[in-house]
Amino acid sequence: MAANEGMALVDLDGEGVDRAFRADVLAGLHQPQKAIPARWLYDDAGSQLFEDITRLEEYYPTRAETEILTARGAEFAGEIGPGRAVVEFGSGSSVKTPLLLRAIDPAAYVPLDIAGDFLRAAADDLATKFPGLPVYPVEADFMREVALPEAVKGLPTLGFFPGSTIGNMVPRTAVNLLRTMRATLGADSKLLIGMDLIKDPAVLEAAYDDAAGVTAEFNLNLARRINRELDGTIPVEDLRHVARWNDDFARIEMHLEARRDMTFEVAGESFSLATGETIHTENSHKFSRRSANALLLAGEWTPVRRWTDSGERFSLILAEATIPRSAP
Repeated sequence: MAANEGMALVDLDGEGVDRAFRADVLAGLHQPQKAIPARWLYDDAGSQLFEDITRLEEYYPTRAETEILTARGAEFAGEIGPGRAVVEFGSGSSVKTPLLLRAIDPAAYVPLDIAGDFLRAAADDLATKFPGLPVYPVEADFMREVALPEAVKGLPTLGFFPGSTIGNMVPRTAVNLLRTMRATLGADSKLLIGMDLIKDPAVLEAAYDDAAGVTAEFNLNLARRINRELDGTIPVEDLRHVARWNDDFARIEMHLEARRDMTFEVAGESFSLATGETIHTENSHKFSRRSANALLLAGEWTPVRRWTDSGERFSLILAEATIPRSAP
C-alpha cells in the first residue's frame, strides 16, 4: 500500500516560517549561554547529514542498536505481540525500522516527523518494502500531543523512539516528552526506546567529532538554516564545531564556537558573540540502568524489559504506559 500524503500540522506563519523554530532561536540567542534546542538540527539537510553520520566508523550507536534489533527479534515479538500500530517518533531509518516491523507483525505504521520531505521519502521507502502494511505519515512536531490518523484509532499502539534521541533533552524536557508520547499513544500502549550508555569519554567524543567532519557539517547546518529561514546574517565560516564530554551531567555537548568577535542579525534582531563564546546546540545524555529507569518512570512509563548489544554500549528498553494511581 502506498504511503498517504500525510497531514501538515506544523504551525507556519504567512511567510512559511515555523513559528516554533523562530521563537526557540530568538529565545535561545538571548540567553547568557546561547542555546538552541537540538530538534532544530533536523531540517531536510540536517536529517540527511545525520543519516550520513550513522554510517561513520566512529559513530557506534546505530551499529549497536541494529545488532540488538537483529539478534532479539523473536524476543521483541514475544513481548510486544502482533497487531499493534507502530508509531515512530522521527522518520524511520532504512535499516532499523524494517528490522522491528519484520519482527512484530504490526497492523499499521505511522511515522511522525517535522521534516516533511524527509518524512515522505522515508514513508514511501517503508511502504515499498512492506507492500501489505498500511503506512500513514504525519508531518508534526511530536514534542506536542499529536492526533493519530483515524485509520489507526482503536488499535493498540507501540511507540518506537530509536537512536537515543531522548538523550538530546535535559531531564525536564525529556520527562515532558515522555508524558506527551503517552498522551499521543493512549493508555493501552507500549514504548520501545533507545538509550545510549555511559562509557569511555574518548569513545564518546570521537563519535560526535568524526575525522571526516560530517558531524561538524551537521552542526554548522543549523546556522545555515537560521540564515536561510530567519533572514539571518550569521558568518558561518567563522564558527567551528566543538564536542566535549561533561562528566557532571553525563552528557556530550555540541557547540558552535566563534572564531572571532562577531555581530549578526536573526529575524530582525541583533546579536553578538565574542571570540570563544558558543551557541550550545545539542546535548547527548548517556544513561545507566538506574538513570534510564528513573527517567521513564518520571515520564509515566514502567520499564518491563531491557536489551543491550554485545559490547554493552547501547540499550533498547520496552516500557508500558503507567496506570495512574487512584487518589487516596
